[in-house]
Amino acid sequence: MAVDADPGETRWLTEKEMTAWRPYIVSTLRLRQRLHRELVEAHDVSLIDYEVLAALSATSTGSMRMTELAALLGSTKSRLSHQIGRMERAGHIRRGKDPDDKRGVTAELTDAGVALLRTAAPKHVAGVRAHMIDLLTEDEQAALGSAFTRVLGHLEQLDE
Repeated sequence: MAVDADPGETRWLTEKEMTAWRPYIVSTLRLRQRLHRELVEAHDVSLIDYEVLAALSATSTGSMRMTELAALLGSTKSRLSHQIGRMERAGHIRRGKDPDDKRGVTAELTDAGVALLRTAAPKHVAGVRAHMIDLLTEDEQAALGSAFTRVLGHLEQLDE
Protein backbone atom coordinates (compact mmCIF):
# COMPACT_ATOMS: atom_id res chain seq x y z
CA MET A 1 0.00 0.00 0.00
CA ALA A 2 1.52 3.30 -1.03
CA VAL A 3 1.20 6.34 1.18
CA ASP A 4 -0.53 9.16 -0.65
CA ALA A 5 1.33 12.38 0.17
CA ASP A 6 2.52 15.49 -1.54
CA PRO A 7 6.05 14.66 -2.73
CA GLY A 8 7.05 18.26 -2.00
CA GLU A 9 6.35 17.81 1.72
CA THR A 10 8.28 14.62 2.38
CA ARG A 11 11.55 13.39 0.95
CA TRP A 12 10.51 9.74 0.60
CA LEU A 13 13.24 7.15 0.37
CA THR A 14 14.10 6.01 -3.10
CA GLU A 15 14.17 2.32 -3.91
CA LYS A 16 17.97 2.38 -3.64
CA GLU A 17 17.83 4.18 -0.27
CA MET A 18 15.17 1.76 0.99
CA THR A 19 17.47 -1.12 -0.01
CA ALA A 20 20.08 0.36 2.34
CA TRP A 21 17.64 1.15 5.16
CA ARG A 22 15.36 -1.90 5.54
CA PRO A 23 18.01 -4.63 5.60
CA TYR A 24 20.01 -2.55 8.09
CA ILE A 25 17.04 -2.24 10.47
CA VAL A 26 15.98 -5.88 10.27
CA SER A 27 19.50 -7.36 10.31
CA THR A 28 20.55 -5.21 13.28
CA LEU A 29 17.56 -6.39 15.26
CA ARG A 30 18.06 -10.03 14.28
CA LEU A 31 21.82 -9.88 14.93
CA ARG A 32 21.27 -8.55 18.45
CA GLN A 33 18.59 -11.22 19.06
CA ARG A 34 20.95 -13.97 17.84
CA LEU A 35 23.90 -12.76 19.93
CA HIS A 36 21.61 -12.44 22.96
CA ARG A 37 20.22 -15.95 22.52
CA GLU A 38 23.69 -17.47 22.15
CA LEU A 39 24.96 -15.77 25.33
CA VAL A 40 21.88 -16.75 27.34
CA GLU A 41 22.01 -20.37 26.19
CA ALA A 42 25.75 -20.77 26.78
CA HIS A 43 26.34 -18.56 29.83
CA ASP A 44 22.97 -17.36 31.17
CA VAL A 45 23.94 -13.73 30.54
CA SER A 46 21.97 -11.27 28.40
CA LEU A 47 23.62 -9.33 25.59
CA ILE A 48 23.02 -6.02 27.34
CA ASP A 49 24.53 -7.34 30.59
CA TYR A 50 27.51 -8.61 28.60
CA GLU A 51 27.88 -5.15 27.03
CA VAL A 52 27.95 -3.54 30.49
CA LEU A 53 30.64 -5.97 31.65
CA ALA A 54 32.69 -5.41 28.48
CA ALA A 55 32.41 -1.61 28.74
CA LEU A 56 33.59 -1.63 32.35
CA SER A 57 36.42 -4.04 31.61
CA ALA A 58 37.71 -1.68 28.92
CA THR A 59 38.50 0.96 31.56
CA SER A 60 41.74 0.96 33.54
CA THR A 61 39.83 0.77 36.84
CA GLY A 62 36.97 -1.57 35.91
CA SER A 63 34.53 1.19 36.80
CA MET A 64 32.72 4.06 35.14
CA ARG A 65 30.28 6.78 36.13
CA MET A 66 26.72 5.62 35.55
CA THR A 67 25.96 8.63 33.32
CA GLU A 68 28.97 7.88 31.10
CA LEU A 69 28.08 4.18 30.94
CA ALA A 70 24.49 4.98 29.94
CA ALA A 71 25.71 7.28 27.16
CA LEU A 72 28.24 4.71 25.94
CA LEU A 73 25.59 1.99 25.76
CA GLY A 74 22.91 4.23 24.25
CA SER A 75 20.73 3.70 27.31
CA THR A 76 18.83 6.00 29.62
CA LYS A 77 20.06 6.56 33.17
CA SER A 78 16.82 5.08 34.51
CA ARG A 79 17.00 1.91 32.39
CA LEU A 80 20.68 1.44 33.21
CA SER A 81 20.01 1.93 36.92
CA HIS A 82 17.48 -0.95 36.88
CA GLN A 83 19.88 -3.11 34.91
CA ILE A 84 22.79 -2.37 37.26
CA GLY A 85 20.50 -3.23 40.17
CA ARG A 86 19.86 -6.68 38.70
CA MET A 87 23.55 -7.18 37.96
CA GLU A 88 24.42 -6.02 41.48
CA ARG A 89 22.03 -8.59 43.01
CA ALA A 90 23.68 -11.26 40.83
CA GLY A 91 27.08 -10.20 42.20
CA HIS A 92 28.58 -9.05 38.89
CA ILE A 93 28.60 -5.30 39.57
CA ARG A 94 28.73 -3.06 42.61
CA ARG A 95 27.88 0.60 42.84
CA GLY A 96 30.44 2.99 44.21
CA LYS A 97 31.08 6.67 44.79
CA ASP A 98 32.85 8.63 42.09
CA PRO A 99 36.22 9.66 43.58
CA ASP A 100 36.16 12.90 41.56
CA ASP A 101 32.56 13.85 42.34
CA LYS A 102 31.06 12.56 45.59
CA ARG A 103 27.53 13.06 44.18
CA GLY A 104 28.31 10.77 41.25
CA VAL A 105 27.69 7.02 41.26
CA THR A 106 29.91 4.50 39.54
CA ALA A 107 29.33 0.96 38.35
CA GLU A 108 32.26 -1.30 39.20
CA LEU A 109 33.11 -4.80 38.06
CA THR A 110 33.34 -7.44 40.78
CA ASP A 111 35.55 -10.52 40.57
CA ALA A 112 32.44 -12.52 39.67
CA GLY A 113 31.69 -10.06 36.85
CA VAL A 114 35.22 -10.39 35.51
CA ALA A 115 34.96 -14.19 35.67
CA LEU A 116 31.63 -14.17 33.80
CA LEU A 117 33.04 -11.87 31.14
CA ARG A 118 36.09 -14.11 30.67
CA THR A 119 33.95 -17.18 30.12
CA ALA A 120 31.33 -15.47 27.92
CA ALA A 121 33.66 -13.36 25.74
CA PRO A 122 34.85 -16.17 23.44
CA LYS A 123 31.24 -17.15 22.64
CA HIS A 124 30.26 -13.55 21.97
CA VAL A 125 33.28 -12.82 19.77
CA ALA A 126 32.68 -16.04 17.82
CA GLY A 127 29.08 -14.94 17.24
CA VAL A 128 30.07 -11.45 16.11
CA ARG A 129 32.57 -12.99 13.69
CA ALA A 130 30.23 -15.70 12.37
CA HIS A 131 27.16 -13.52 11.98
CA MET A 132 28.77 -10.30 10.74
CA ILE A 133 32.52 -9.64 10.57
CA ASP A 134 33.52 -12.73 8.58
CA LEU A 135 30.69 -12.09 6.10
CA LEU A 136 32.25 -8.76 5.10
CA THR A 137 35.38 -7.92 3.15
CA GLU A 138 37.96 -5.66 4.80
CA ASP A 139 36.77 -2.79 2.58
CA GLU A 140 33.16 -3.39 3.63
CA GLN A 141 34.20 -3.45 7.29
CA ALA A 142 36.02 -0.14 6.84
CA ALA A 143 33.08 1.43 4.99
CA LEU A 144 30.62 0.25 7.62
CA GLY A 145 32.83 1.54 10.43
CA SER A 146 33.23 4.90 8.73
CA ALA A 147 29.54 5.27 7.93
CA PHE A 148 28.27 4.39 11.39
CA THR A 149 30.93 6.43 13.15
CA ARG A 150 29.54 9.39 11.21
CA VAL A 151 25.93 8.47 12.08
CA LEU A 152 26.84 8.05 15.76
CA GLY A 153 28.66 11.38 15.81
CA HIS A 154 25.62 13.09 14.30
CA LEU A 155 23.28 11.54 16.88
CA GLU A 156 25.60 12.42 19.76
CA GLN A 157 25.67 16.05 18.59
CA LEU A 158 21.86 16.13 18.64
CA ASP A 159 21.89 14.92 22.26
CA GLU A 160 24.29 17.63 23.47
